[in-house]
Amino acid sequence: MFDTKKVSVEWGGQTLTLETGRVARQADGAVLATLGETVVLCAVTAAKSVKEGQDFFPLTVHYQEKFSSSGRIPGGFFKRERGATERETLVSRLIDRPLRPLFPEGFYNEVNCIAQVMSYDGENEPDLLAMIAASAAMTLSGVPFMGPIGAARVGYKDGEYQLNPSDKDVAAGDLDLMVAATQDAVMMVESEANELSEDIMLGAVMFAHKASQQVIDAIIKLAEQAAKEPWELKASADLSAHKAKLKDLIGDDMAAAYKLTDKQARQTAINDARAKAREAFEDLKHANPAEYLGTLKLVKKVEAEIVRGAILKTGKRIDGRDTKTVRPIEAEVHFLPRAHGSALFTRGETQTIATTTLGTRDAEQMIDGLNGLSYQHFMLHYNFPPYSVGEVGRFGAPSRRDVGHGKLAWRALHAVLPTKEEFPYTIRVTSDITESNGSSSMATVCGGSLSLMDAGVPIKRPVSGIAMGLILEGKDFAVLSDILGDEDHLGDMDFKVAGTSEGITSLQMDIKIAGITEEIMRVALAQAHEGRAHILGEMAKALDSTRTELSAHAPRIETLTVDKSKIRDIIGTGGKVIREIVATTGAKVDIDDEGVVKVSSSDHSQIEAAIAWIKGIVEEAEVGKIYSGKVVNLVDFGAFVNFMGGKDGLVHVSEMRNERVEKVSDVVSEGQEVKVKVLEIDPRGKVRLSMRVVDQETGAELEDTRPAREPRGDRGDRGDRGPRSDRGPRRDGDRDRGPRRDGGDRGGDRGPRRDGGDRGPRGEGSDRGPRREGGEDGPAPSFAPAFLTGDRD
Repeated sequence: MFDTKKVSVEWGGQTLTLETGRVARQADGAVLATLGETVVLCAVTAAKSVKEGQDFFPLTVHYQEKFSSSGRIPGGFFKRERGATERETLVSRLIDRPLRPLFPEGFYNEVNCIAQVMSYDGENEPDLLAMIAASAAMTLSGVPFMGPIGAARVGYKDGEYQLNPSDKDVAAGDLDLMVAATQDAVMMVESEANELSEDIMLGAVMFAHKASQQVIDAIIKLAEQAAKEPWELKASADLSAHKAKLKDLIGDDMAAAYKLTDKQARQTAINDARAKAREAFEDLKHANPAEYLGTLKLVKKVEAEIVRGAILKTGKRIDGRDTKTVRPIEAEVHFLPRAHGSALFTRGETQTIATTTLGTRDAEQMIDGLNGLSYQHFMLHYNFPPYSVGEVGRFGAPSRRDVGHGKLAWRALHAVLPTKEEFPYTIRVTSDITESNGSSSMATVCGGSLSLMDAGVPIKRPVSGIAMGLILEGKDFAVLSDILGDEDHLGDMDFKVAGTSEGITSLQMDIKIAGITEEIMRVALAQAHEGRAHILGEMAKALDSTRTELSAHAPRIETLTVDKSKIRDIIGTGGKVIREIVATTGAKVDIDDEGVVKVSSSDHSQIEAAIAWIKGIVEEAEVGKIYSGKVVNLVDFGAFVNFMGGKDGLVHVSEMRNERVEKVSDVVSEGQEVKVKVLEIDPRGKVRLSMRVVDQETGAELEDTRPAREPRGDRGDRGDRGPRSDRGPRRDGDRDRGPRRDGGDRGGDRGPRRDGGDRGPRGEGSDRGPRREGGEDGPAPSFAPAFLTGDRD
């Protein structure tokens, strides 16, 4: 039934297996990729025709993590996988970015790529495997894909690169870098680093490129066995005459437009030129719609040739800068009065309002993933409203682009954050882009860093970011610092670098051509280093170090550690005690399984009250120490006083005053605040307290003026008291106790027993027999019952 083809290769200490022909056979291309016990299925389908009027390449990549792959059931009400999570969105983008540039220009058939995690072993990450499976499925499908690509993850620890490290290895190391590449060049880079140098980062990229070649070879071997026949593409119409006409028609207009430094004015002039082109070819629109759309696509080519040619020939860019100059920067902190930390960062025509908000542990983001529930205490959210580019558009939930830009900035800042032990706050940074003309994600890094410092978050060092561009024509190339939006659209590379004065914290690269060489990357990294240093200097003019005090509106968090055995005392039955602490003091109280208690409030007095309460609960009472307490219960012989959170002690009536107290209620009442001294703690933990030796006004200890109780003295040896029969009459007279309370005579016959048996006459003076413990104690008294005397007849 199945025509299964399989290729395996030893890669990074694991066996990588690519299989096709057994699953998803109706897709154009389907591959089951296995690494360790992680399995990803990727299926590719492509439309056989182009939708009418379509002039772009509609590639869609979906990545999905099936909870069943790790033996889990999804949380929530619906108990099934639903919309894409943030991680799924990020991995979808990660796969899309290196695939898209490898389709030929003019190919507009819709292509759908779906990667699903079917099995996850907890060690081999499925995102890398999904990218490999997608590349293999594309190669087998027959669509015009100029691949395959390989991929590799690289870590860096103790001066050595690690291929495909586990999550634990990444956490213990200094680098998490993902690379996608063809046989000849690098296509995509995504990374987070712990302030590493440019040389180490470049070495990691080249290490990954080399490692990815094994994957490419395996995909090619599989394709030789199972690839479908490649699609036949229609020959492109010869539009050279139309291109020449466009150059004559709008060439000068475009050249003039791209000399305007103001974005809005430049955009208006460019739109006028485009409208002029559409009007000139209006007849073609009805005669040959496909050729008309192709001609309009040439307008962008004319624009690109004008801009790219000017930069390569003159070294001058759209706004008049040279290739290395960064646009003017203006930074301002404490921009918003009520935010915990805020900054307004402006670089040319790109601007963001960045804010930092501090919260407690209960504000952490809960993530339900393949590894189970986890909690994220640092969040960064990027927002890109349409007004930032002067357009009318959708406003609401974040787009895939927004999620990706936010994660890039998150990686850049995450490396410099303090640990939770050093700074026990949940941190949320938001970046609202108010103007955009190139690299709003790097503006988010700069603004976010300033807002963190303004909020008093003790980051290691400030972080800046810069976006680099590339113009590549043959062997000639120019690397551009701080690119504009138009330079991004018309260029060949978007290369973003963020870091501190000590090194790189994040690097991202996307290529629009078939890849770039090591030399170009080296130049770009060196030029980016210069730009980052300049931006850090401009940021320092606004704020050069973290504020020592938090905002007056931010919650304060104080931490104390208690013995684990005291945790349940603080929480109380059903949470009664901790709820009472929160309700009474107004402070938030969080306690973990290790006994770490975090008390938070924007009012320091509330924190002090809650901490004092908690210390009272966990503290052991000390004999001789004076405490403040509250009367919680009155009894005839004294009053119970709560003096240490959940601890109560007894003030005996004799310890309330030096003089005699007739009624407890004459001295204290329930709810009254009193000062008490601990007199004694018995082995069972019961506490004896005193009020009379403490000044109830000041809490000072008073001298005990009450005379000490006279000792009972030595009663001497009482001697052998002898058998009970020789002791003589009792102190209250004759042993004969007299008549019973019910009027009956104690002597004589007691009558029948309750069970109807006749006990017979009581034996006067009869022998009681041996005592139960074996001793002899004389004759039984006359009132002894028959079962003791043995006289049962």
